[in-house]
Amino acid sequence: MTRYALISGASSGIGLAMAEALARRGRNLLLVARQRDPLEAIATELTQRFGVEVLFRACDLGEPLRLSGFLLELEEGDRQIDLLVNCAGMATCGPFLAQDWMTEQDLIEVNILATTRMCHALGNAMALQGGGQILNVASLAAFAPGPWMSSYSASKAYVLSFSEGLREELKKCAVKVSVLCPGPTRTAFFCNAQLDASRLESRDRLMSPEEVALYTVRALDKNRAIIIPGRRNRWLAFLPRLGPRWLTRILTGAANKACCPR
Repeated sequence: MTRYALISGASSGIGLAMAEALARRGRNLLLVARQRDPLEAIATELTQRFGVEVLFRACDLGEPLRLSGFLLELEEGDRQIDLLVNCAGMATCGPFLAQDWMTEQDLIEVNILATTRMCHALGNAMALQGGGQILNVASLAAFAPGPWMSSYSASKAYVLSFSEGLREELKKCAVKVSVLCPGPTRTAFFCNAQLDASRLESRDRLMSPEEVALYTVRALDKNRAIIIPGRRNRWLAFLPRLGPRWLTRILTGAANKACCPR
C-alpha cells in the first residue's frame, strides 16, 4: 500500500513549504486546501520537480459535512496516511466584540474542531496500521493570552495543549505527535488577518516559510515534542514564564493592538 503525507492548508505559506520539503525527500503527498486551482498547479509542479506522486483534494475543513465526506473517503480508500500535517488555520484581529460572529465561528471550526477531528480519524487509522506521525501547527501566540487576537491565541493554546496530551496517549500505539509553534513568518497570514507587519519586516523579524519547513522536518526526524523555529522565538516562548500573567497580558495586548488596523 502506497504511503502518503497529508498536508492541510497546503496551497500557501508554511503548508506549501512543508509540501515542498517533504517532496524533496521523496514523500508522496496528499494536499488539502479550500481552492482547487492552486492545489492542481502545486501538485503538477512538485510531481515534475521531484518525481513523487502528489494527490490533491479541495475541501473547506471549516464545513463539518465536507470534512466528514473527506474523512469517509480516506477511510474507504486504499491510501495509507503515515504523516498528518494539520497546517490549515485562520486568524482575526481587533476587539472581539467588534468581530463578525460567523468569522469567529469559522476560526474555531478550522483551528480547533477540524484539527481535533483530523487527529481522531487519522490517529485511529495510524494506530491500526502500527504507527505514524502527526504534526499540528500552533503558533508562538499559544504561549500567552493575546488581547486583540483573543480567539486566535486561545485556539492555538488549545492546539499546543491538545498535542502535548495526545503525544503521551499515543506513545503506546507508536504514533508520534509533535506541535509546531512558529513565530512571525513571511506568509499571507498578516494580510488575511488584516495585520500590519511593516514593523516586523523593517526589523527583519520574519522567517521565511521555507526556513520554518526545513527546521520542522529536521525536528520531526528527531521526534521533538514542541518545535519552535528560530532562537529569538524560543526565547519569546519562554519569557511568559518569568513574569506575572497580568504583565504578559498587557505586553502581548500592546503588541497585537499596534498591528491591528486603525
